[in-house]
Amino acid sequence: MTAGGDSRWRQGAVALVAAALAAIAGALLRSPGEIDGWTVLHWIGKPLATAILVALAWRAGAAADARLRRGVLAGLVFSLAGDVLLMLSPTLFVGGLVAFLAAHLCYLWAFTADTPLFARQWPLVALGAIGAAILAFLWSGLAPALRGPVIAYVVVLVAMAAQSIARWQVHPGAATRMAAIGGVLFVASDALLAIDRFRSPIAAAPLWVLGTYWAAQWGIAQSVRGAQRQ
Repeated sequence: MTAGGDSRWRQGAVALVAAALAAIAGALLRSPGEIDGWTVLHWIGKPLATAILVALAWRAGAAADARLRRGVLAGLVFSLAGDVLLMLSPTLFVGGLVAFLAAHLCYLWAFTADTPLFARQWPLVALGAIGAAILAFLWSGLAPALRGPVIAYVVVLVAMAAQSIARWQVHPGAATRMAAIGGVLFVASDALLAIDRFRSPIAAAPLWVLGTYWAAQWGIAQSVRGAQRQ
């Protein structure tokens, strides 16, 4: 990674934090059912934060393995689409779920660029147990029509996070460690979102859900920061 590349990522981190804080503040302070200034701030900050990560991954260029970069970049683009869908209306929840399902499939594909699928099995077992426990806790609050899509989503999310940890175990390093942290944080963020939506409201939910979400995406985006072409 060149000095210019490091500077770009540092600037991106500052911009990401600013956009994320704007989105979180807007979500916390807006008036439900109204389009006020806080709502507009949220609408600007939320997609902007993820778009910053898309730009950083795009500019990683030749420094990153081609398959890894394409997978991470595609995952971030699908995540951006999911952000917009979930932000605009609760009726678009299934569309947002599908967009993030596609994002996790892209990340899973990216993390198998240099590591066999589930090369270490303990992360899959551990995260699978956590995913099953979360599903059991949510089950009574899920509408029957949502149960199938949510199960599919949890399976793919757990697989992605488990593969991110397995890749770190096979190829120890700063970039793989950050991606593994990102995978685990994604599980935490989505669990918080689902509990708040389907089971029991969480105080200041946007702070915890969005905070862990962008920390997760930042970690995953780090995959392409120092990854060398294979």
